[in-house]
Amino acid sequence: MKLINHYIDSVFTKEDALLENVITSIQENGMPSISVSPSSGKLLTMLVSISGAKQVLEIGALGGYSGICLARGFGEDGSLMSLEIEERYANLAHKNLSKAGFGHQVSYRTGPALHTLEELINEQKRFDFFFIDADKENYENYLNSCLELAEPGALIVMDNVLAGGSIADPDAKPKRYTEFMKHFNKTVANHPQLESLLIPIGDGVTVARVIG
Repeated sequence: MKLINHYIDSVFTKEDALLENVITSIQENGMPSISVSPSSGKLLTMLVSISGAKQVLEIGALGGYSGICLARGFGEDGSLMSLEIEERYANLAHKNLSKAGFGHQVSYRTGPALHTLEELINEQKRFDFFFIDADKENYENYLNSCLELAEPGALIVMDNVLAGGSIADPDAKPKRYTEFMKHFNKTVANHPQLESLLIPIGDGVTVARVIG
C-alpha cells in the first residue's frame, strides 16, 4: 500500500509549499504527524468543488492541512466550521488557514466533538459537506450526528478507514481500532441513508452521499 500511495502522490500531486509549511508547523509544535496524504487532500478539494458544497463541517482540525484542502474547494463563497478537542491545535489550524487566505471563512469550536455536534443539532445548523478525521472509536457516533445535520445529497467523507491496511491485509500490523473499523465500514456500506464507496488512497477514504 505504501508503494502505491507513493506512486499516486508523486504522479497526481504537485509540490505545495503552503501545505508543506503546515506539516512543518505541526512538527515544530510537537503535534502528531497524522495529516491526510497529499492525494487525500487533493480529493477533498475536488469533492467540495465538484459537489458545489458551501457549508462544510470538519471533525478533527489538527494543524489545518485538511482544512486548507477543503477551503480550496469552495473558494471565496463557502465557509468551514472545524471541531477540535485541543484548543492549541485549533489555534494553529486557524493561523495556517489565515496564511492560506481563508481565515475569515473558518470558525472553530473546541471541546469534545460529540457535545459540539449535539449543540449544532439543537441550533438547527445544516451542512452540505462533512469530513470526519478524529478519534476512530467514535466514527459511528459522528456519522449519526452528521446525518442529522446533513442537507439532502450532502457528502460525508471519512479518513483512515483502511487502518493502515490492517482491515484487509493479514500481514499488516493491526491498529487498536482495526476491528472497530471493519465493523464501521460494513455499517457505512449497508447504511440505508447512504450511497458509499471506499477509495484506497492515503489510509483509505470513504465517500458517502446522503440519499435518504
